[in-house]
Amino acid sequence: MVSEKTLILDAAQVKQKIRRMAFEIYENNFKEKSIIMAGIDGQGYVLAKLLTKEIEAISSIEAKLVKVSLDKLAPQQGEVILDCDTKEVRKKSIILVDDVLNTGRTLAYGLKPFLSTDVKKIETAVLVNRSHANFPIYPQYTGYALATTIKDHVEVVLGKESAVYLK
Repeated sequence: MVSEKTLILDAAQVKQKIRRMAFEIYENNFKEKSIIMAGIDGQGYVLAKLLTKEIEAISSIEAKLVKVSLDKLAPQQGEVILDCDTKEVRKKSIILVDDVLNTGRTLAYGLKPFLSTDVKKIETAVLVNRSHANFPIYPQYTGYALATTIKDHVEVVLGKESAVYLK
């Protein structure tokens, strides 16, 4: 059975949401010299990269991109790894970024390396918030809030032809 895809956001809308999120991040961190944009490996990392580019285009803040790698299907079993030394995130404001917030599990486990380091603050950013929180994670920055059923699947495509689909 082929499931139909419904276009939720087209490329122009995705770009607009990312730009607005970048401005919100800048507004809440304008006193910072630098911030850490920590993207969850996969589309979260791609979103963090796009946000980093926008933040640096609209402000004087240096946004350092960091990849957070974890097993999304069984995050409690594996290690959560940063692609930088934890010394680089000390005393910094962290923005943990993922493409879709569904239950909050991935973002909750993605916090792990930052909780054992002395960071200034941690905020979260997602392109799509589905609001099915099973974990106490609420994004400070949301591109689009979408009411879905638990059986629905949200697909985020970032790149040349960015889009958000509901399957």
